[in-house]
Amino acid sequence: MSKVETFYYDNEIVKKFAYATAFWGLIGMTVGLLAALQLIFPSLNFTSWTTFGRIRPLHTNAAIFAFVGNGIYMGVYYSLQRLVKARMFSDLLSKIHFWGWQAIIVAAALTLPLGITSASEYAELEWPIDLAIAAVWVVFGINMMGTILKRRESHLYVAIWFYIATWVTVAVLHIFKNLELPVSLWKSYPIYAGVQDALVQWWYGHNAVAFFLTTPYLGLMYYFLPKAANRPVFSYKLSIIHFWALIFIYIWAGPHHLLYTSLPDWAQSLGMVFSLMLIAPSWGGMLNGLLTLRGAWDKVRQDPVLKMMVVAVTAYGMATFEGPMLSIKSVNAISHYTDWTVGHVHIGTLGWNGMLTFGILYWLLPRIFNTKLYSVKLANTHFWIATLGMLFYAIPLYWAGWTQSLMWKEFTPDGFLRYTNFLETVTQILPMYGIRAIGGTIYLGGVILMIYNLIKTVKQGDFVANEQAEAPPRPVPAAHSTEKLHRRIERKPMLLLGLSTIAILIGGLVEFFPMSLVDDNVPKIESVKPYTALELEGRDLYLREGCLSCHSQMVRPFRSETVRYGEYSKSGEFIYDRPFLWGSKRTGPDLHRVGGKYPDSWHYNHMLLPESMSPGSIMPTYPWLISNDLSTDLTADKIATLRTLGTPYPEGYEQEAVNDLKRQAAQVAESLRADGIEQEGLENKEIVALIAYLQRLGTDIKPAAQAGN
Repeated sequence: MSKVETFYYDNEIVKKFAYATAFWGLIGMTVGLLAALQLIFPSLNFTSWTTFGRIRPLHTNAAIFAFVGNGIYMGVYYSLQRLVKARMFSDLLSKIHFWGWQAIIVAAALTLPLGITSASEYAELEWPIDLAIAAVWVVFGINMMGTILKRRESHLYVAIWFYIATWVTVAVLHIFKNLELPVSLWKSYPIYAGVQDALVQWWYGHNAVAFFLTTPYLGLMYYFLPKAANRPVFSYKLSIIHFWALIFIYIWAGPHHLLYTSLPDWAQSLGMVFSLMLIAPSWGGMLNGLLTLRGAWDKVRQDPVLKMMVVAVTAYGMATFEGPMLSIKSVNAISHYTDWTVGHVHIGTLGWNGMLTFGILYWLLPRIFNTKLYSVKLANTHFWIATLGMLFYAIPLYWAGWTQSLMWKEFTPDGFLRYTNFLETVTQILPMYGIRAIGGTIYLGGVILMIYNLIKTVKQGDFVANEQAEAPPRPVPAAHSTEKLHRRIERKPMLLLGLSTIAILIGGLVEFFPMSLVDDNVPKIESVKPYTALELEGRDLYLREGCLSCHSQMVRPFRSETVRYGEYSKSGEFIYDRPFLWGSKRTGPDLHRVGGKYPDSWHYNHMLLPESMSPGSIMPTYPWLISNDLSTDLTADKIATLRTLGTPYPEGYEQEAVNDLKRQAAQVAESLRADGIEQEGLENKEIVALIAYLQRLGTDIKPAAQAGN
């Protein structure tokens, strides 16, 4: 008879991450509600630190990495110990992981409102924070793999497969996306430019959704849903197919974010095909989750935890059906740059991530506090509030998306655009934005109700910091096992880690290397030159203010867009753009051909008071651009860094850059004064640099160059 060993699960680290999940969920969703309200009431852009352009990335980072991130760690630390029948590998590493991650969140909360950003969607944090993320992620990986290696259970349950694949894939994504060359402590430029940067961004961006918001939560689903239902998972075989098909196919799908852009057609088509293939494994996972509840529907009707998990898995199924549909070119031509995409994303975050997290919190905290949930009635109320809030949030955005697309593309019988003023398409959807804000308020109200319920639960309970458990030591596997192949793999965590790495690397390498090594994929245009020093500083101001949250810089080859904006965009126009700024949403018009469209004074007045130039505009005011002096402290270093990365500035230009900047600034200031704008020291202000950048956009293409491209 095997000797039984006594050991203790570490619930202290689980509690810490549970508290952080609830806290950052409240903060992240509150910031999101503020951003939603700013689109209706521009006066809520109170200061330079709280404008929509700076708040929006703060919201996404708080929702993804603070709320969902802590939720992942809460669930992994609880479930992993029990699945392998071992305490976490190192209590010290657990604490470093927790406090390190919270420090990263705080750093993001401080730097993003200050305009310190690399301006890459879901990867806005600058290089020192990127290094910290990598270090903390390694700590997490060591702690997780160390725990698995010292396990008392031979077999690795399906949830652990997803945890392992998540860890290795996020590590690969984070490293390759954030390869950048520092200019200073809080400024860097990516090593990729233009089309290459776009491909790497959405290889990362799509798979950040796949491997941070999806695969770890699938692992949590496979553990917590059967536990809450007290039933075994529906199909072991289906879980194998789900896992390997999902992690192999997902990594290829990123280019579907770039359909009809300047990305080469082969990459677009590859992304579309693999995106469509994703339906099968995604729905396999959804069905495996829902069918686990077969025969338990009476319990589902009574239990708010199971109700939340059912809605979560259903929302996962909806989002993973809609995502592949949106990757079909004809559908994407309608949806891209509209609020349809925003609605789609929030079905995933509010439904899949949010509802599953709420269910886990309600199930888990009473157990580690050795008590019952304070109020099942309040939890049921939260379920209905959250479901209603999600519907009020998403449905108006679908409506807004279709409205935007139809209005952008509509022509009169005479062949002219019906809505020539872009603002007409903005004011039309403001009521939808209002309903969306109501939905967000309702959803946030549910979170507040949950926190109250959980606080009361904790107060009535008795926390079990070290939970006693018993298990025999792990048996030594037989020398000649007759087990099937996958059963053997499940007993070898390092082999599972290696195979997962190979599965996710194949797609990344196939897409990445041709774009990096074959020059013909990004044909050069002779007339395209690097930005001047003043334009470069203006571009960095554009990044600082988050203008890319509302404006794209990519004219697609549609008649409606070329008539509205001008010549469609060519890949060779972006070879000096670090980072690329094609955007993913048009709350305002596309800016790629805005250069020379308006006089300098128009841009000055537009930034000072948008409604003076565009009546009805919901854009924030930017008076600090008018009053702030332009800093040139880093100008020379920026030029030197970009030349190191391959931008063909003349040798020694960094020594002349500031003088060149001042000459061009004086010309812009003279133009402004000629139009009646009198301001002392105008040539030294930030607005002059931003105007120089905006007036440059799209002007490198000459008629002769157009004919050849």
